[in-house]
Amino acid sequence: MPVVGVGGLPASRLPLHPLSSPDGRVVLALTPGEPAGIGPDIVLLAGTALTKHVRLVLVGDVDMLFGRAAQLGLSIRLSPFSGRGEAPPVGTLEYIQVPCRHPVVAGELNSANAHYVLSTLDEAVSRVAKGQLDALVTAPVHKGVINDAGFSFTGHTEYLAARTGGTPVMMLAVPGLRVALATTHIPLSAVTQVLNESLLTRIIRILDADLRAKFAIERPRILACGVNPHAGEQGHIGREEVDWLDRTLQRLRAEGLCVDGPKPADTAFVPEVRANADVLLAMYHDQGLPALKALGFGQAVNVTLGLPILRTSVDHGTALALAGTGHVDVGSLAAAVGLAAELVLLRHKPMAVGGGQVLGRDA
Repeated sequence: MPVVGVGGLPASRLPLHPLSSPDGRVVLALTPGEPAGIGPDIVLLAGTALTKHVRLVLVGDVDMLFGRAAQLGLSIRLSPFSGRGEAPPVGTLEYIQVPCRHPVVAGELNSANAHYVLSTLDEAVSRVAKGQLDALVTAPVHKGVINDAGFSFTGHTEYLAARTGGTPVMMLAVPGLRVALATTHIPLSAVTQVLNESLLTRIIRILDADLRAKFAIERPRILACGVNPHAGEQGHIGREEVDWLDRTLQRLRAEGLCVDGPKPADTAFVPEVRANADVLLAMYHDQGLPALKALGFGQAVNVTLGLPILRTSVDHGTALALAGTGHVDVGSLAAAVGLAAELVLLRHKPMAVGGGQVLGRDA
């Protein structure tokens, strides 16, 4: 399987950093997500090849992983994670054991394993927060089955924020486009109740700070979409832009942030407009993500900003019907691993990744 880094940068050119492990590979936690979905499949199908460039520590149930590997006809090597000081050979996946409570059948959800899914996240976050692992990469979870088990869960982004503190900002990226979201997994009817001047100010400040600190963008250019069609047309199609959105952006510009808008969302994503922005800020989930996924579904990476840890994820769901079949696309996982490694390197050595080819810096 050819492994390609994000933004067209071949993974074989990912620079190594000696602070990560003895052989220079970044050490990443990787949670397989919903065990009945394709998460275990993609981490196993892609993982061995990716170990040429990073150390991958699977945080999950080792028996479940071996069982899925057998179902897929894969021969894999799994070794217990024993710390940074003992790097295993390339081709070996490491693991931290978190046991499933009940047997897993590919494609069949079982709410009894919801606690297991959350436990893998808890363990991975704890290890990254303590510095035992460099960053977290997550495979997809199934929000419905977690809620059916009695847990209040609206998504990875919100859960990780609750575990680590801070205000989370969801940003997805493909070559040529980054899209951040002002609101995430809430009904459309709730968007204008949740979104206000205070929240938007916090989100834009986080975007500016994290694009500088984590992506090495010297002065991030943020383009904010309007809430309403045509950005409200001076209040004729909704009042949010007139009442507070335009005022908020003007105030942030006066503070020195490079913020444009509010821009009508139906023209914000055309090539000549987005070329002048480092990130587009959509006001709600389905305002921004259809355009991004139409441009690069299967290549997109979900990055959670505003957290004290680095976290990336895939751009797709659990695809229960494909679990255990081997007929899955691992491109988004490979891109998520590549971007996580690049962000770790930028954190330790800000100009380590050059050439303007990295999705993080020149999309």
